[in-house]
Amino acid sequence: MSVQRFETGPRMSQVVVHGNTVYLAGVVAGKAAGKGVTEQTQDILSIIDGHLAKAGTDKSKLLSATIYITDMKTFPEMNAVWDAWVSAGNTPARATVEAKLAAPQYNVEIMVVAAK
Repeated sequence: MSVQRFETGPRMSQVVVHGNTVYLAGVVAGKAAGKGVTEQTQDILSIIDGHLAKAGTDKSKLLSATIYITDMKTFPEMNAVWDAWVSAGNTPARATVEAKLAAPQYNVEIMVVAAK
Protein backbone atom coordinates (compact mmCIF):
# COMPACT_ATOMS: atom_id res chain seq x y z
CA MET A 1 0.00 0.00 0.00
CA SER A 2 1.40 3.38 -0.96
CA VAL A 3 1.99 6.34 1.33
CA GLN A 4 1.48 9.91 0.08
CA ARG A 5 2.73 12.94 1.99
CA PHE A 6 1.75 16.58 1.51
CA GLU A 7 3.51 19.68 2.83
CA THR A 8 6.45 17.61 3.97
CA GLY A 9 9.30 19.21 5.88
CA PRO A 10 12.36 17.94 7.72
CA ARG A 11 10.38 17.32 10.93
CA MET A 12 6.91 16.31 9.79
CA SER A 13 4.28 16.20 7.07
CA GLN A 14 1.03 18.14 7.41
CA VAL A 15 -0.93 15.38 5.65
CA VAL A 16 -0.17 11.67 5.29
CA VAL A 17 -2.38 9.33 3.26
CA HIS A 18 -2.02 5.57 3.73
CA GLY A 19 -4.49 3.47 1.81
CA ASN A 20 -7.90 5.01 2.43
CA THR A 21 -6.94 6.80 5.65
CA VAL A 22 -5.87 10.44 5.88
CA TYR A 23 -3.88 11.65 8.89
CA LEU A 24 -3.44 15.35 9.60
CA ALA A 25 -0.75 16.79 11.85
CA GLY A 26 -1.93 19.12 14.58
CA VAL A 27 -3.21 22.31 12.94
CA VAL A 28 -2.86 25.71 14.60
CA ALA A 29 -4.14 29.08 13.44
CA GLY A 30 -2.28 30.81 10.63
CA LYS A 31 -3.93 34.16 9.98
CA ALA A 32 -5.68 34.17 13.36
CA ALA A 33 -2.62 33.43 15.52
CA GLY A 34 -2.76 35.66 18.58
CA LYS A 35 -6.50 36.22 18.26
CA GLY A 36 -9.32 34.70 20.32
CA VAL A 37 -10.49 31.10 20.43
CA THR A 38 -13.40 31.70 18.04
CA GLU A 39 -11.18 33.21 15.34
CA GLN A 40 -8.45 30.61 15.82
CA THR A 41 -10.90 27.72 15.64
CA GLN A 42 -12.50 29.12 12.46
CA ASP A 43 -9.05 29.54 10.89
CA ILE A 44 -7.95 26.03 11.89
CA LEU A 45 -11.10 24.40 10.53
CA SER A 46 -10.65 26.25 7.24
CA ILE A 47 -7.08 24.93 7.03
CA ILE A 48 -8.33 21.42 7.82
CA ASP A 49 -10.89 21.69 5.01
CA GLY A 50 -8.05 22.55 2.62
CA HIS A 51 -5.83 19.69 3.79
CA LEU A 52 -8.67 17.18 3.50
CA ALA A 53 -9.53 18.39 -0.01
CA LYS A 54 -5.87 18.03 -1.02
CA ALA A 55 -6.02 14.40 0.15
CA GLY A 56 -9.28 13.73 -1.72
CA THR A 57 -11.71 13.73 1.18
CA ASP A 58 -13.77 16.09 3.35
CA LYS A 59 -15.10 16.64 6.87
CA SER A 60 -18.04 14.27 6.31
CA LYS A 61 -15.52 11.42 6.46
CA LEU A 62 -13.81 12.35 9.73
CA LEU A 63 -13.04 9.33 11.89
CA SER A 64 -11.48 11.02 14.91
CA ALA A 65 -10.43 14.40 16.23
CA THR A 66 -8.19 15.48 19.07
CA ILE A 67 -8.56 19.08 20.17
CA TYR A 68 -6.07 20.84 22.42
CA ILE A 69 -7.06 24.10 24.10
CA THR A 70 -4.98 26.17 26.50
CA ASP A 71 -7.87 26.95 28.85
CA MET A 72 -10.84 24.67 29.44
CA LYS A 73 -12.91 27.79 30.20
CA THR A 74 -12.91 28.40 26.42
CA PHE A 75 -14.38 24.95 25.71
CA PRO A 76 -17.92 26.30 24.99
CA GLU A 77 -16.51 28.98 22.66
CA MET A 78 -14.49 26.44 20.68
CA ASN A 79 -17.45 24.03 20.62
CA ALA A 80 -19.76 26.70 19.13
CA VAL A 81 -17.46 26.99 16.11
CA TRP A 82 -16.88 23.22 15.90
CA ASP A 83 -20.62 22.46 16.08
CA ALA A 84 -21.37 24.89 13.24
CA TRP A 85 -18.62 23.34 11.08
CA VAL A 86 -18.80 19.58 11.68
CA SER A 87 -20.88 17.51 9.24
CA ALA A 88 -24.24 16.71 10.86
CA GLY A 89 -24.74 12.98 11.26
CA ASN A 90 -21.04 12.35 10.53
CA THR A 91 -19.44 13.48 13.77
CA PRO A 92 -16.11 11.80 14.58
CA ALA A 93 -14.91 10.21 17.78
CA ARG A 94 -13.39 13.14 19.65
CA ALA A 95 -11.32 14.12 22.66
CA THR A 96 -10.61 17.61 23.97
CA VAL A 97 -7.63 18.21 26.24
CA GLU A 98 -6.36 21.27 28.07
CA ALA A 99 -2.68 21.66 27.23
CA LYS A 100 0.12 24.17 26.91
CA LEU A 101 0.76 24.61 23.18
CA ALA A 102 4.02 25.20 21.29
CA ALA A 103 3.81 29.02 21.32
CA PRO A 104 1.85 31.55 23.38
CA GLN A 105 -0.06 32.95 20.36
CA TYR A 106 -1.88 29.62 19.95
CA ASN A 107 -5.00 28.84 22.01
CA VAL A 108 -6.27 25.89 19.96
CA GLU A 109 -4.72 22.99 18.03
CA ILE A 110 -6.76 20.34 16.22
CA MET A 111 -5.63 17.02 14.79
CA VAL A 112 -7.95 14.80 12.72
CA VAL A 113 -8.01 11.44 10.96
CA ALA A 114 -10.38 10.86 8.05
CA ALA A 115 -11.35 8.16 5.58
CA LYS A 116 -11.08 8.80 1.84
